[in-house]
Amino acid sequence: MDLQRLCSQTNIQGINRYRLRIVNPIRSKQHIKDDKRKNSFPLNISFCSAPRKNSQNRKVTDYYPIRRSSRKSKAELQCEHKKHIDELIINGIEQGMEVQQIEGKGRAVFATRSFLKGEYVVEYHGDLLQITDAKKREAEYAQNPATGCYMYYFQYLCKTYCVDATKETGRMGRLINHSKSGNCQTKLHDINGVPHLILVASRNIDEGEELLYDYGDRSKASIAAHPWLKE
Repeated sequence: MDLQRLCSQTNIQGINRYRLRIVNPIRSKQHIKDDKRKNSFPLNISFCSAPRKNSQNRKVTDYYPIRRSSRKSKAELQCEHKKHIDELIINGIEQGMEVQQIEGKGRAVFATRSFLKGEYVVEYHGDLLQITDAKKREAEYAQNPATGCYMYYFQYLCKTYCVDATKETGRMGRLINHSKSGNCQTKLHDINGVPHLILVASRNIDEGEELLYDYGDRSKASIAAHPWLKE
């Protein structure tokens, strides 16, 4: 059948509205014989309307659930790490070290476990003083050389502070000895706006090592009074 005639008979205004579907018919034996004589095959032509677009936009997440990562961000890990150090400082927890006596040197602090580089070791605990009060105490200590002096000065937010750990306590941070090539270093740790002086591992520390850090005092008077500061 002529395609143009078929379209006019079905009152089709535009072929764009339809898809042409060509179907091979089921032919009888007589049809096959006729086809061989005519050397052609008859076609059944029908029209079907094009599939309509879905009225709703579908997303991949409509078919597959979202898998959310359980990994914590860097900021979350840093926050948890700070909170852990806060708890150790506030509660005065000192772990992984012990005090030993060394002949000719006196007391020293040794690691009873390994520490990784950058890991918190201990707080240099004492009285936090403003510079004016610290200088008064230092003058008092100077009158009695047997008292000793465990005062550590530092800058924080453009102000000078001092941690005075001269008073004998059970805290071990004040007993860590000096070395210019020590395995610890000082660092400031803020808790609610208050600076705390702490010691962290400057390299990996093995169990059994003596904990040491550089006092940083290079004055001639201090070196004359304490020659071991040159070591």
